[in-house]
Amino acid sequence: MKGAFGRKAKGNILKGLIYFCAGFTVLLLVAILGYIFVRGIPHITWELLSTSPSHIRDTIGILPNILNTLYIILLTLLIALPLGVGAAVYLNEYATNRKFARTIEFATETLSGIPSIIYGLVGMLVFVKVLGFGSSLLSGSLTLVIMILPTIIRTTQESLKTVPASYREGALGLGATKWYMIRTIVLPSSISGIVTGCILAVGRIVGESAALLFTAGSATIIADNILEAYTRGGGTLSVALYMYASERAEFDVAFAIASILLIMVFILNAAAKLAGKFLDKEKQG
Repeated sequence: MKGAFGRKAKGNILKGLIYFCAGFTVLLLVAILGYIFVRGIPHITWELLSTSPSHIRDTIGILPNILNTLYIILLTLLIALPLGVGAAVYLNEYATNRKFARTIEFATETLSGIPSIIYGLVGMLVFVKVLGFGSSLLSGSLTLVIMILPTIIRTTQESLKTVPASYREGALGLGATKWYMIRTIVLPSSISGIVTGCILAVGRIVGESAALLFTAGSATIIADNILEAYTRGGGTLSVALYMYASERAEFDVAFAIASILLIMVFILNAAAKLAGKFLDKEKQG
């Protein structure tokens, strides 16, 4: 009885510590978000959102930064998602040389741990200088593609591994080709992992500034169309946040931009979740 009582007491203590750690983490997150929103939301105005900065008119606007952020998110995901999901499918479904597959997995894990400033230097040398793209949103997007590929590959691969082998065996036993089985059974069953990878990728794209300062620059000029925008340099919201906070010491604008970034991330994450649920319903239907 004494031993059972001691084990129960230890279990309760450990459970209490777990609840405390979880509550402290949530409280810390709420405190950080609350502080940013309290400092930033009062300074979000229509003029800030809809105009460009101008020394002549003495105005501060972040419309070019908002557009540049959306452009970079769009192009980066359009390139990285097919590459990342395709690489994960190959590693999990087609690769027969396990040593080669483990080498690629080790490489992706190593790439995910490289500091972003290193990606920025490599992107500047390869895309800006060698390939001649110049300081542009295209160079920034290609640099971010390399940065987020490991995240998409690993999350998708882990999701593919959760699909039961009986699904594959049943489809192949009914006469389906391997690609048809992957396209109609495996990928729809792992859509949650793909969405998770997309959400993590968007979070890193939106929050990146060091690599983009080397490759995309910090210009605040609105292009006439989206194709022209990718050939010109431009600063994203995270770059603008860095510039206003560290270079100009305008912390009210910096907190406003931080609030807008958080709201944008929430909206994009919610949209990705809704898209995942819709695709899941389509699969079940």
